[in-house]
Amino acid sequence: MRAQLLHSFGDSPDFRPGDIPKPEIEPGQVLIRVAATSVNPVDIKIRRLAPFFAPKLPWVMGMDVAGVVEQAGTGAGHFKPGDEVYGCAGGLLDMPGALAQYMPADARLIAKKPASLTMRQAAALPLVTITAWEALYERADIKPGQNVLVHAGTGGVGHVALQLAKARGARVSATVSSPDKAKLVKSLGAHEAVNYREETVEAYVQRLTGERKGFDVVFDTVGGANLEASFQAARLYGQVTCTNIRASHDLILVHEKALTLHAVFMLLPLIYGQGREHHGAVLRMAAAMVDAGQLTPLIDPAVFGLDDINQAHSFLESGRAVGKVVVDVA
Repeated sequence: MRAQLLHSFGDSPDFRPGDIPKPEIEPGQVLIRVAATSVNPVDIKIRRLAPFFAPKLPWVMGMDVAGVVEQAGTGAGHFKPGDEVYGCAGGLLDMPGALAQYMPADARLIAKKPASLTMRQAAALPLVTITAWEALYERADIKPGQNVLVHAGTGGVGHVALQLAKARGARVSATVSSPDKAKLVKSLGAHEAVNYREETVEAYVQRLTGERKGFDVVFDTVGGANLEASFQAARLYGQVTCTNIRASHDLILVHEKALTLHAVFMLLPLIYGQGREHHGAVLRMAAAMVDAGQLTPLIDPAVFGLDDINQAHSFLESGRAVGKVVVDVA
């Protein structure tokens, strides 16, 4: 089958086309005929940094997948050939990814795709949706009426997070970098937009929370120096959830405000094999929300095919993407 394989780790993407054997599935797996995948920041980190969960090269990467079940193994639940599915199910360790015509996947990690979405739309959702779901619904357990701040509201995780928070009944604010992005997050359901280039943390906290002096929940998808800004934006006894705690930080405000800090790393079930059923369950619930009009993927208009994967990685790294970068495989 046709595939793109990563041949070396480093700053520059080094994917090369290859003709490799069609995978054979094991019990509990399905074989997916891949229609589309998407590029996530963690794909970039694996390629650049070779973390402990990186695969041995050369390897087929691509975590997100949308496609059609070609074959279902024994113990693969209710899946059958012809089912349209989506999930985050490979591209790391010894798990082949979606940058190929066919991908084997643990049936626990996938779900039937939302009926109202195309394959490329569905491919944009799995990793970011599970991440935002874990951060807001499970770790922070947001409640109706709470003030929630989502950083990078037009980013891959951020645009899903603000919609999930809105669906839970929270009052949602989202940070952006331009007036056009401010309009976009409001079209996705944000009550307020914050242009962080024009407004200080102190100013928008006062404007949007008043006497409460901070947000009940801050979801930081950026990390780095922005995490300390998140501590500043949270109210006393508030919660901060973050997907990128990879550096040393000053935790004085965490102590002085008695904040709760949650680290979110949605790949743990793939890495350690524990809790995979939960990913499938989240994707089933998310599909119902999509089909009910509560969740919509935001996809950058740039078009990439399987042979353009090097360019797709470079485009995401450039910072120019709005929403998800999708790669058409079929």
